[in-house]
Amino acid sequence: MPEKSATAVQTAPSRPPVKAGSTENLMQRIQRLNDAISRRAFELFEQDGGVDGQDQRHWLEAERELLHPMHVRMDDSDKEIVLHAEVPGFTADDLEVNVEPRRITIAGKRASITKKEKDNGSYVRECSDEIFQTVELPSEVNAVKVSAILKDGVLNIQLPKMPDNQPAPAEPQLP
Repeated sequence: MPEKSATAVQTAPSRPPVKAGSTENLMQRIQRLNDAISRRAFELFEQDGGVDGQDQRHWLEAERELLHPMHVRMDDSDKEIVLHAEVPGFTADDLEVNVEPRRITIAGKRASITKKEKDNGSYVRECSDEIFQTVELPSEVNAVKVSAILKDGVLNIQLPKMPDNQPAPAEPQLP
């Protein structure tokens, strides 16, 4: 059976999980990413012979290898904010959207395996693509009524605004 390409799979809309304000999980993810970048930056430092003075270059190179840029556009109207995030190649299962009253975080991770053959044998390269973006919102949103749809590599997130005189609802309680 022929394999479907990632582009063909992404043509139908799908819904990534949207969570209302779990700050602890967000902090754990930030710490995990920071640790991974630190490890990779140290590997680059060792590859360069342990010469001091290249810390920033090693850190930025490690970030570039581990985190991929995500282009985000925000449309703001009277009743809602709509974010459009480009996440090509990611599926809804790869993404996590975390919404707080004044902030939204989009995170994603996918693993890919590349098999290439050399002259006398073959090798397998495994890599992991991650995206992580936090966007400060211009006004409070109702984190409980957020919806997100992924279609053709673009994640569209609708964030209904809170009325000016009403405070943001508390996080939903999990059973």
